[in-house]
Amino acid sequence: MGIVRAAGRQIAAAGTVRGREDARAERVGGKAMHGTGVKIRNGRWIAEAVRQMADRIVKAGGLESAVLVGIRSRGPVLAARVASEIRSRTGAAVPVGALDITLYRDDFASRGPVAAKKGTDLDTNLDGRTVYLVDDVLNTGRTVRAAMDELVDFGRPKAIRLMVLIDRGGRELPIQPDFAAGRIEVGPDVDIRARVTELDGEDGVFEVPRAGGPRPR
Repeated sequence: MGIVRAAGRQIAAAGTVRGREDARAERVGGKAMHGTGVKIRNGRWIAEAVRQMADRIVKAGGLESAVLVGIRSRGPVLAARVASEIRSRTGAAVPVGALDITLYRDDFASRGPVAAKKGTDLDTNLDGRTVYLVDDVLNTGRTVRAAMDELVDFGRPKAIRLMVLIDRGGRELPIQPDFAAGRIEVGPDVDIRARVTELDGEDGVFEVPRAGGPRPR
């Protein structure tokens, strides 16, 4: 029995060591590996980015005419979080909307069959308002261009301000963010993806190998 117990302890100890080694092996260059890629920003970073966005909007003033509009899929989630942060600070209820830019993309005709649209949800007339357009990752600028094209169908805004979590460079159009929580330069073979708890079960920003060529953002 003593030999069996000793052997069991050795096996358990070996398993613990292997588990620690596996955990270390799942880190590359200090970045946590994940089933969806390499995690380069965590939930705390995203929460701080949301606070910074809210801070910019509050300091700009004019909350009574401000509107937050997120670009699907994760932009509306971020926009709602920013609105909640603003309300907790000031009591102001800034309207929040969502854009589905599928039909406004400049490559729509060449994309063939597309997934069912999630739909645009924007009940606010934008005439004379300051629109804070929110997205997760800015790349080529084509998604933002499409979003601005759609916005004018809802009125003539006084101004449009672009706020993003990550600016990954690679611009193809002369579009720049008014606020970017982070800037990450990566090659065309790498994708930067944000995940949010409301849609993905967790918060984080990930580097993912890009399959099938560049995707307009």
